[in-house]
Amino acid sequence: MEEQHARRPPAPAGPSRWWRCGPPGRDRRDDEDRGAGRPWRSTLLLTVLVLAGSQFAAHAQAGVRASPDSFARVLLLAGCGVLLWRQRYPVFVAFATAAAAMVYLGAGYPYGPVFLTVAAGCFGAVVAGHRRAAWSAVGLLWAGHLLVAHWLYRRLPPTGDGAAAWGQEIVVAAWVVAIVAVSELVRVRREQWARDRAERALAAARRADEERLRIARELHDVLAHSISVINVQAGAGLALLDSDPEQARTALITIKAASKEALGEVRQVLDTLRADGQAPRAPAPGLGRLPELVEQAASAGLTVEVLGEVTGLAPATDLAAFRIVQEALTNVVRHSGSRHARVRIDRTEGALRLRVDDEGPATGADAGGSGNGLAGMRERAAALGGTIEAGPRADGGFRVLALLPLGLGEDR
Repeated sequence: MEEQHARRPPAPAGPSRWWRCGPPGRDRRDDEDRGAGRPWRSTLLLTVLVLAGSQFAAHAQAGVRASPDSFARVLLLAGCGVLLWRQRYPVFVAFATAAAAMVYLGAGYPYGPVFLTVAAGCFGAVVAGHRRAAWSAVGLLWAGHLLVAHWLYRRLPPTGDGAAAWGQEIVVAAWVVAIVAVSELVRVRREQWARDRAERALAAARRADEERLRIARELHDVLAHSISVINVQAGAGLALLDSDPEQARTALITIKAASKEALGEVRQVLDTLRADGQAPRAPAPGLGRLPELVEQAASAGLTVEVLGEVTGLAPATDLAAFRIVQEALTNVVRHSGSRHARVRIDRTEGALRLRVDDEGPATGADAGGSGNGLAGMRERAAALGGTIEAGPRADGGFRVLALLPLGLGEDR
């Protein structure tokens, strides 16, 4: 998530525009990206509706309002045509449609579908997040209409026109409120949809990251122990190749067995990844396979003493416990001068307690590890709500202590 934020260019500095009253982080460049294609079809349909409806309104208001002429049609076409840019320049379109409608009404032309252009322009501005611009455009149109209809009507066409009824203003106000309410509703819904999409995208990215870490951790745990055994035995085989060929042969047999075991476990992990949510064909390893782990450690020259036995664990807890013990023994083989380790397993206060000790001292040699072993153990424990403590003991040895909560699925 931090990487995604780091890739985004910084927001431009400077004061925010007064007409902005929408979700943060949006500007006209966002609107341009969203409105790369102009809404030709809807604009053409609205133009036909406005022109035809205005002609019908002229017949209904004959003798009361001026008959539409070429100038009226130019104003109607201008108010409709500017809507082609309502997605790219919503603020300009909102004021332009309001201005065209105001000139149209001020010239004495009939009331009617001319208000649809204002509704469409203000609707686009509100949905784009320019709420104050839309409100200002509608407010200026209404104020202009009040001025024309109640104070300037004697100086404007048509001749002999009287003051408009105040009840008519209530109807106009109702239409203004309806336009703003519908626009706000659509804006809120779109913002909610955008948040939902962003949350789903973040959740998908988080799941992908968790799955990637899980796969990396599983492959590390699967390979680390076997590769450590192979590394130790390969060194012993090379050292004994000339002086003790039989012992070198034994080392090679151990390498073959360890590599076969590693290939089998890697194949099991890959089969799980390819299963598309189906259950894996082979059971996941658990504490029941500790004898195999002890035998592998013995082939690397490490004597392991196991104290305690716990059965009936949930699969996730059983797998995590096995991998933690496996990684702890791998670290003993790699980094400790001791050839003896002790594993103690028991239940305590609703948790599985694992303790792995060796007598040390640390060799300080580079055994070729990735350095992710302890981090992987902590991640496994944390995924189950448990803890890992790892560090040197006072007597010079090293201890790994894990507490894993006993969740659902255990046979008590």
